[in-house]
Amino acid sequence: MSNAAALERETGTNFMPRYDAQGLVTGIAIDAHSKDVLMVAFMDAEAVARTRETGLAHFHSRSRGRLWLKGETSGHFLRVQDILVDCDQDALVMLVKPEGPACHTGARSCFYRKLAGDGLVPVEE
Repeated sequence: MSNAAALERETGTNFMPRYDAQGLVTGIAIDAHSKDVLMVAFMDAEAVARTRETGLAHFHSRSRGRLWLKGETSGHFLRVQDILVDCDQDALVMLVKPEGPACHTGARSCFYRKLAGDGLVPVEE
């Protein structure tokens, strides 16, 4: 990448996602109200485009190898309020309004445990 292209990506106004070798960027969903981190997943170009078109968080499921609309089976959609783009455009933070638990376990957030010594303990809510 030329210096001009790198400068545009890092400081310019054009949306130029930098996908990794697998065609993915990191997508982080944060509750727009509480600012709690709800989940982290990966997004390919199709997931980014569908998220922008619909206002609902879409991801790329690596295990299923396909596009995944968060909430497609549970009904627990993530309504995207804003998308923040990091400096080198390889990660997106989506400020969302969750419609139910974000985690497939039924927890409000996928980050419901913390490291305590060599084990995990529940995060107090």
